Amino acid sequence: MKKLLTLMLALGALLTTQAASKYDNPDTIVVSRDGTGEFRNISDAIEVCRAFMEYHKVIYVKCGTYKEKLVIPQWLTNIEICGEDRDKTVITWDDHANISVPKAMASWPVDVAQELRPTDGRMKIGTFRTFTLKIQGSRITLKNITVENNAPKLGQAVALHTEGDQLTFINCRFLGNQDTIYTGNGKCRHYFKNCYIEGTTDFIFGPSTAWFEGCNILCKANSYITAASTPQDAPYGYIFNNCRISAADGVDKVYLGRPWRDYGYTLFMNCELPRQIRPEGWHQWRPEAVKTARYMEYNNRGEGAGTQQRVAWSRQLTKKEAQQVTVERVFSISNTWKPDF
Repeated sequence: MKKLLTLMLALGALLTTQAASKYDNPDTIVVSRDGTGEFRNISDAIEVCRAFMEYHKVIYVKCGTYKEKLVIPQWLTNIEICGEDRDKTVITWDDHANISVPKAMASWPVDVAQELRPTDGRMKIGTFRTFTLKIQGSRITLKNITVENNAPKLGQAVALHTEGDQLTFINCRFLGNQDTIYTGNGKCRHYFKNCYIEGTTDFIFGPSTAWFEGCNILCKANSYITAASTPQDAPYGYIFNNCRISAADGVDKVYLGRPWRDYGYTLFMNCELPRQIRPEGWHQWRPEAVKTARYMEYNNRGEGAGTQQRVAWSRQLTKKEAQQVTVERVFSISNTWKPDF
């Protein structure tokens, strides 16, 4: 009996030791393509993070090109992915909406591939499976890193797909064409600061509440910057403050946005708007949606900021109204959240 008890205690100690992960702590994990870090792929570093962490965990990514289709799952929180150099630390993938299902699934992460089976009769993967990076977890931060979808112009191709709440993006680049950034949950809040965003059509779209502060936004085609689908009960949608909008060579007709769904909310304030912005400002995509569209501007500057010919269903805020639109107020829609940056 004594030997059996000793054996059981030893086995229990062994199992406890094996279950404890050396990464279950607030230390930084280093990722490097050249093998000098603990992992060569970002996905491997994400995999070892503990579920529902109460502490702040940093995944530091050294310069390099990381060809990965990444998912940060719902059960991961308080993670920061920080690049060594924004322009030289690149996460890239190349799915687009018109790729056939079997071809795309061959290189997808297992959990993503399980979402769709070729037997369901679908021939194409569609917009919402094209992402390079999908963030389902909350309280996630990205810093100094590039997220790119470098698919050819053959359909929608999402670089960043968000579903979690309290997501922060600092000094990042988001590169793509159509549908570069999809903010996919109407109850969630995102903060973009000093980021560079480029695209062609509807390249910032979705239902989330998102504040863009001091961002540079490049329009690569004659098209539309935003396509908000803000829920009716959401008091705010997209707010662009102190941003600079620019257009690529050959571009001469850009709209600030168009109503993808009813009640879309988009506000440009204190922004620099180039001459390529259409005089009417906003496009009437769906006639029924303009009846509820919440499209606004305030105190913009530049050749494209003139308001005399704006569509009748958009608004120019008063100074008093604009003063009420603050980060604190916008991000207090469900509980108080103030980004630390």
